[in-house]
Amino acid sequence: MHPGSRTAPGCRQPDREYRHAVVADARLDDYRRKRTKGRTPEPVPSGRSTTSRTRSGGKEANTFVIQEHHASSLHWDFRLEHEGVLVSWALPKGLPMDTEHNHLAVATEDHPLEYGSFSGTIPAGEYGAGEVSIWDHGTYVCEKWTEREIKVDLHGQVADGRFVLFPTTGSNWMIHRMDPPADGYAPLPARMSPMLATAGDVPTGNGWAYEFKWDGIRVLVWIDGGRARALSRNGHDITPSFPEFRRLGEAVGSHQALLDGELVVLDEDGRPRFSRLQHRLQVESANSVRRAADRDPASVILFDLLHLDGRSLLDSTYDERRRLLEDLELAGPDWAVAPSFTEESGDEVLRAAAKIGMEGVVAKRRTSPYRPGRRSHDWIKTKTQRTQEVVIGGWTPGRGNRRDLFGSLLLGIPAPGEGGALEYVGKVGTGFSHEAMVELLRSLTRVVRQKSPFGRPLPRDVGSDMTWVRPEIVGEVRFSEWTPDGRFRHPVWRGLRADKSADEVVRES
Repeated sequence: MHPGSRTAPGCRQPDREYRHAVVADARLDDYRRKRTKGRTPEPVPSGRSTTSRTRSGGKEANTFVIQEHHASSLHWDFRLEHEGVLVSWALPKGLPMDTEHNHLAVATEDHPLEYGSFSGTIPAGEYGAGEVSIWDHGTYVCEKWTEREIKVDLHGQVADGRFVLFPTTGSNWMIHRMDPPADGYAPLPARMSPMLATAGDVPTGNGWAYEFKWDGIRVLVWIDGGRARALSRNGHDITPSFPEFRRLGEAVGSHQALLDGELVVLDEDGRPRFSRLQHRLQVESANSVRRAADRDPASVILFDLLHLDGRSLLDSTYDERRRLLEDLELAGPDWAVAPSFTEESGDEVLRAAAKIGMEGVVAKRRTSPYRPGRRSHDWIKTKTQRTQEVVIGGWTPGRGNRRDLFGSLLLGIPAPGEGGALEYVGKVGTGFSHEAMVELLRSLTRVVRQKSPFGRPLPRDVGSDMTWVRPEIVGEVRFSEWTPDGRFRHPVWRGLRADKSADEVVRES
């Protein structure tokens, strides 16, 4: 029965002289209609139901329960004992953590009091199919209960404080936290840029932790109420393209968190393959996203925790952040916490990275805080192979089976103090699949310009029949070494870097 359909001038429970309260049969008719006794493990009273009630000072205690329900979509069932039943709401994002953000509460049917201790699996085909667990339970003091407003003071193991529920439209209510959060509370930030590493030789010493460098794209993942939102390094929302984030959000559950990590696609041997991730990044339609996820499932490799349950961790040390991240026990089919090595030397970890085909190692000072958007010497990255981010400045015409595509890309790096002009670093014509060339040429033709984006004339061996483009599209190449005049030797195209902007590209030593 809809909570607002009952008129109740106060919060009194009927005065009873016996220990068991009889639940009115009619109040549970809707509950019974939606369930098949014998096919679901939920309590389904056939007629009248009895349950034990606790007395305190001659008065019955009001109980509440909050159950985490992994059904077709994750939500929390909030149930208040009132007049012999559990009056219930579904909270898609759980209880609000502060007074600034109200949460939706959808009124559902009354439940029997026995449901307050239920946890288990509701089988497929049954109403509310999925996993149910008790997130919190306790007692509450009812301050007001009317059709327009329900005020309660919760005393649970997790939920503690005063909340008010009020109806809006139809079965929708809102739940508002009345008590201010505890001292030190910090709201989950809406935006943030990741901390960046500085290229250099791997450092040594007891003050460093070493992680593998993953061949993917950097992501920050906001999780609130079991819902995830993932942004790439340049702030693009990539959540719709990767259903893997939804499953990660549900795994984090009721925790409010901001996670730092790398999005990768692994091959059959468990090694990251950037080319496969490229394909996932180019998919747009919902049907194509599902097919691409089945063919090349992505994984989220997590290596830092920046915010947790109303507490900012930016000023905490790497060791403290790492401990809290591991305490979340995030290990699943599409996500994992990156290994961190503190007993081994940096050279040992770097050799291991090279042996198993990883991109390199990132050394992190164990006492260091997290500095958003800053390239810091507290993080040192050392690669096992030479790679370089580049900005595309144009292309040369294709010949033979490439006559309708391009021959090679002209590559540059923004020159310091040149007003956005590029410094030429070479051209690349290998490493492309036919599909990648078609997609890339489609993007390049949208940014064609008449003038060269390079600050100086190009070498004669480049040729004279070029098509120039605005210096906006970022990619990455692998190469053997730099030549004395600052150009690539034996470059091979690795793919686009849609997660980075041209002004972020710098020459790496």
